[in-house]
Amino acid sequence: MGSSLKSAQFLIDSRIADAARGDAGALYDLGMVYSSGASGVGIDLVEAHKWFNLAAVAGSEEAMACRSEIAEDMSPREISVAQKAARAWLAMSGARPRYAA
Repeated sequence: MGSSLKSAQFLIDSRIADAARGDAGALYDLGMVYSSGASGVGIDLVEAHKWFNLAAVAGSEEAMACRSEIAEDMSPREISVAQKAARAWLAMSGARPRYAA
C-alpha cells in the first residue's frame, strides 16, 4: 500500500472514529469522500448515501441535500441497502446522532 493510500485510510479511519461519537461533520465528510471518490477511495453511492443519511439524522441540512442528489442516481434497492447499512452502523457503533433542534 502506497503512502498516499495509507494517509487516505488514516483520514477515513479518524473520521469514522469521530462519526462514532455522533459528529455530524465527520458523517458528512465520509459521505463526501464516497460520493466523490476523494482521498483515493472509489466512488460508492451506497456507502455515500449511508453516511449522508446518518449526517442528516444528526441534523446536517447539507447532508440532506447531498443524500437527495445522489439518490437520483441510485436504484430503490441500492437506497434500501444504504438505509439498512445506516441502521446497522448506528446499532453497532452505539452512536447517538445529535438531532437538530
